[in-house]
Amino acid sequence: MSLAPLLQAAPAIPLHAFAAMAALVLGLVQFAAPKGTLPHRTIGWIWVVLMAVVAASSFWIHQIRLVGPFSPIHVLSIFTLVVLPLAVWRAHTHRVADHRRMMIFIFAGALVVAGLFTLLPGRIMHRVIFGA
Repeated sequence: MSLAPLLQAAPAIPLHAFAAMAALVLGLVQFAAPKGTLPHRTIGWIWVVLMAVVAASSFWIHQIRLVGPFSPIHVLSIFTLVVLPLAVWRAHTHRVADHRRMMIFIFAGALVVAGLFTLLPGRIMHRVIFGA
């Protein structure tokens, strides 16, 4: 395992990757910790900002070009940027079940599933984890 391929990439890629890794860890903390508490809300806001950074930074990453400079993963980024504020609003208006469902969906789709695709051969994170 070596961070060299990640650190040698264009600046948007390490920003995207480190924000995603931090969001993954904080998301797991959120799942395990008590809900509705001040720490839950504080970590939640940090997680939302990290996810916004992950989604927004993806628009400067163009390794896979299927539609001009974009790929289907960019649709997930748009979805994330739309659903994040809606999920926060659901919590604010005490629609907790909706909030929970939306946040789990973002976590599973935008972090776990999308993250697994970064481990495919030829991708930077594959080289980071498994070597050249």
